[in-house]
Amino acid sequence: MRFGKVATVCLLTVSMLVSSVVVIPENRRASAFTASNASDSMNSFINVFYDSSAKYFYTNSDHQIQQHAHGPDNGLYTDFWWGAQLWETVMDAYERTNSTVYRNLIDDIYTGFNQKVPNMMVNKFNDDLGWWALACLRAYELTGTVEYLNRGTFLFEKIFDEWDNSYGGGIWWRRDIHTPGATDAQKNMATNAPMVITAVKLYNAYNDVNFLNKAKQIYNWIQSKLVTATKINDHVEGTGAGTIKDWDFSYNYGTYLGAALSLYKATGTASYLNNANWAAQYVIDKMTSAKTLMYEGENDGAGFKMIFARNLNRLRVEAGQSQYLTFLQQNATQAYNHRRLSDGIIGSDWSRDTGSSYIQSLAAAAGASLLQLTPPDNYTGYIAGNGVYEAENAVKKLNNGGGLINESVYSGYNSRGYVGGWNTNNTAIIFYVNQNSASTKAVTFRYAAGAGNASRYVKVNGVNVSNNLAFNSTGGWGNWNTVTVNIPLLAGSNVIELGYNSGLGNSNFLNVDSMYGL
Repeated sequence: MRFGKVATVCLLTVSMLVSSVVVIPENRRASAFTASNASDSMNSFINVFYDSSAKYFYTNSDHQIQQHAHGPDNGLYTDFWWGAQLWETVMDAYERTNSTVYRNLIDDIYTGFNQKVPNMMVNKFNDDLGWWALACLRAYELTGTVEYLNRGTFLFEKIFDEWDNSYGGGIWWRRDIHTPGATDAQKNMATNAPMVITAVKLYNAYNDVNFLNKAKQIYNWIQSKLVTATKINDHVEGTGAGTIKDWDFSYNYGTYLGAALSLYKATGTASYLNNANWAAQYVIDKMTSAKTLMYEGENDGAGFKMIFARNLNRLRVEAGQSQYLTFLQQNATQAYNHRRLSDGIIGSDWSRDTGSSYIQSLAAAAGASLLQLTPPDNYTGYIAGNGVYEAENAVKKLNNGGGLINESVYSGYNSRGYVGGWNTNNTAIIFYVNQNSASTKAVTFRYAAGAGNASRYVKVNGVNVSNNLAFNSTGGWGNWNTVTVNIPLLAGSNVIELGYNSGLGNSNFLNVDSMYGL
């Protein structure tokens, strides 16, 4: 269940942002990505979040009830679908190490979940049930425990019963709402794509072609309804043929590529592999900041890139797509470099240092999982990436929840869109930038100023570089231009803030496409 869904396709908002001077501590050094890092990361995750007496993960690192309190014991423990992801994180560690510690944890976590949730079917969300079906089948493949096969089979059959011909097919998101046009009546990628993977696993387990046919049936509906020539959409809702909601979430691309990969392996049909690679490349090209997987918010969104990375690694390993290895390794290094030194926990944004506040277990699992999946490259250093930062993927500093929107109305933008409608005081676009060495760089902003000349301040690590950088009129919103400013950067982590402060003379509407030259 996706509590507090991101409101629009790309609009990612946060309430607390780093706006003061960022100082790299003397003990903050880039670390070589080694096998010991992977072990340390997983040990830290278990030590901070796992309650061995309850055999369950805490929701938060401080073991207190905070926001997103949807799990057992009033939210002290993780909610339903988070539990499946954390269980798979332990499986990631078991696959890497073959350790009896993680083998035993697989059984213990399943036991703990069933003690807290004795009847899974009280959950009305098919995507939640689906994550557990998928995890159970993976646990069966790793352990041979028939209980996991039986539970995964049971859940799959219950979920597949939610298929009907509304919107041309597909499985409903909610088990209790099947009326097109009703609130929350939708069929989405998060429910349907994982069931393709699960159905193929069942086909492999039972050698029953009926499961393969169901996998193809679900996939064909996804392909016809939720996938276009340019992107993967989130869901269909409304009356009649339905209205497509084109929100971008990395886990939708991850589950889709995982579904395509599973069918490729089952059938050998090349088009499935082509589709998997297309989905993978979309995220790498358009949902990253300088090739680091982008921040997608807290709560559910913090785990989206884990699901993408897990399936991308499957594509690398199971289909021999070695072109993704460097991307995964660089993201693993980036995440580990920004762990919290006090307890080893990795936060929700792999591009910046993990803060001192509580961290949610799903966010921490994403970083820990990535280090389990990815073979170490022993690289010591920071990850600067390709130096290109799309504005729509950056963190936004809002004013009373607004003032900046992501859109794709006017042509000529790069990637997925741009930040538009920007003419509100005390708002900013925040870029988290990592550099291999200290230097001053000519940083370029690509923009459109269709309402006339505009200006903004530029701040780096809390220090103003320009109080009133001029963005000259472009004569129309479909016309784009660039402006360049010299910015001094530290080795390691930096914060570049492009903002609006009327007290500095900043004024007028501005659309921002990207920042590059780093």
